[in-house]
Amino acid sequence: MKIGFIGAGKVGFSLGKYFREHNLEVAGYYSKDPQSAIQAAEFTGTMSFNDIDGIVEASDTLFLTVPDGTIKEIWDCIGKLSIKNKIICHCSGSLSSSVFSNIDNHNAYGYSIHPLFGISDRFNSHKELNKAFFTLEGSEGRLQEMQMLLKQLGNPVQVISPENKPRYHSAAVFASNFVVALAQTGIDLLKGCGFDAESASRALLPLMTGNIQNIVRQGTVQALTGPVERGDVETAARNLSSLDETDRQLYILLSQKLLAVAKQKRPYFSYDEMERMMEKAYEEYGTFI
Repeated sequence: MKIGFIGAGKVGFSLGKYFREHNLEVAGYYSKDPQSAIQAAEFTGTMSFNDIDGIVEASDTLFLTVPDGTIKEIWDCIGKLSIKNKIICHCSGSLSSSVFSNIDNHNAYGYSIHPLFGISDRFNSHKELNKAFFTLEGSEGRLQEMQMLLKQLGNPVQVISPENKPRYHSAAVFASNFVVALAQTGIDLLKGCGFDAESASRALLPLMTGNIQNIVRQGTVQALTGPVERGDVETAARNLSSLDETDRQLYILLSQKLLAVAKQKRPYFSYDEMERMMEKAYEEYGTFI
C-alpha cells in the first residue's frame, strides 16, 4: 500500500508521520498551498507534488486530509481521474463515506477513517496517536483490509455504519467540546466569587484532571461523586438558587443525566426526593429555547 495525502494540515502531517514511523509507505503530499506540501514532505521524509494528478498516480491509497467542506470538491476532482482499484479515505468525524458519491462506478473503494483524538499540533500530535481509538466505515470490498491496517499500527478500531456517523460525532462533541464549555462555566462562576481567570483555571484543574483519571481507572459510575450521587437535595437546591437562568438549566439537565449514573452506583438508595426536586425545578425554570 502506497499512501498519498491531499491536504497538508495538522491531520495530514500527523497521520503521515505516524504511518511512516510504523513502516507504512507514504508517497507524499499535495496541497493547494505548495509550501505546506513541501513542509509535510520534509517532516515525513516523503515527496511533495505539484498537482492532484501526480499524487493520484503515485498512490494506491489516498487520504483527503482537508476541511469537511472541501472533501466533496476534492472527490469531484479526483473522480475524473483514473482511480480504478484505489482506496479513497477522508478523516472527518461527522461525514460518512457516502460523500464519495458513485464511487462503485469507478471500481474504487471509499472509507471514512477517524482518529478519536484531538490533533492540535502539526509537529507533535503524532507522538500521541498511539493512544487514539480509530473508527472506520465504508465499502465492504476492502473493509477488512483497512481494519487490519489500523490494528497493525497498534490502535483499537471500531467499525461503524454510515448512518451512525452523526451520533458518533455527537458523542465526541459531548466528551470533548462540551467539556470546554463546562470548564468555562466553572471559571465564570469562580470569577463571580473574586477569582481572576488564571487563578480560577488553576483552582479547577486538579479537580478536572483528577476526575478524568478516576473515570479512566474506575469508569463513570464509580467515579461519580457530588450532591446528586449523595442524594443531597439541600445542597443541590442551594446551588440552583445561586445560578443565573442559563446555568441553572444546565445544572438541572446534567443532574438529571447524573441521576441515572447514581442509581447504578447505589441501586439500594432512594433518589425519589432528588428526582422530585429536579422535576419541579425543570418545570419552574422551563426548557431551552
